[in-house]
Amino acid sequence: MNKESWKNKIQIVTAFNSKTTMLSRNSMGIYFEFHSLNKIIVHFKPLNEVFRSNAFNDNDGILINFERDLIDEDDIEYALDVMSLFNSQPQLTLTTPTQLKQVQQGITILKEEFYNEEASYIMLKTILKLLLLLLIRFKNEGFLKQDLNQKRVFRFLELMETNFLKETHSEYYATEIGISVKRLNQILKAKLGLTAKQIIQQRQITEAKRQLVRAEITTKELAFQLGFDSISSFSRFLKKNVGVSPSQFKAP
Repeated sequence: MNKESWKNKIQIVTAFNSKTTMLSRNSMGIYFEFHSLNKIIVHFKPLNEVFRSNAFNDNDGILINFERDLIDEDDIEYALDVMSLFNSQPQLTLTTPTQLKQVQQGITILKEEFYNEEASYIMLKTILKLLLLLLIRFKNEGFLKQDLNQKRVFRFLELMETNFLKETHSEYYATEIGISVKRLNQILKAKLGLTAKQIIQQRQITEAKRQLVRAEITTKELAFQLGFDSISSFSRFLKKNVGVSPSQFKAP
């Protein structure tokens, strides 16, 4: 894949501030804030959200911003781990020599490939995946044990990822997990900051954008595939959440 094909899927920004333009609201962002030789604070921007205000300061750092495509093209388990990494906490502090060395090496290699005139999309994806897997490992090392509600969150995300096209109601997921819808939403709000319906809608938005860009099916087919009973209801949904109609989104 040549650079023109992937330049809108990943960006690296060294002069990052509150005015920096992201690839899209639906993209995911990691800002590595270098506090000192002995500390890096990693800030996360989940899908359809923004960085928290404490990410913007005078410290040196680097932003890695990428579209969800870069993780969706791999296996579901990896995608779920990445989603959990971005949604479980707004930031991660790295202080051990091993953590600092491995992350700094990963960033350096990613930058070198990104700015290489002959950069490879596969190489970029692979290096980014390595960096994300390192962060997932470091985050998991910070938990002494996984509590019951965290397991319920993972179970919900797993069910949602494989069933969101046919199951768009919170009741299905609550029943599968064995708790009430009210309790499910309480847990998800506490852990991820969103209700079950909001998370399902996020996934629908991502899938709608992906399918509209590919243009392999009609808008009507996509609407019914995503569980909408009409094109008009799908159009209203997209307009409300993305700001444009399906036809406007598809337009070059």
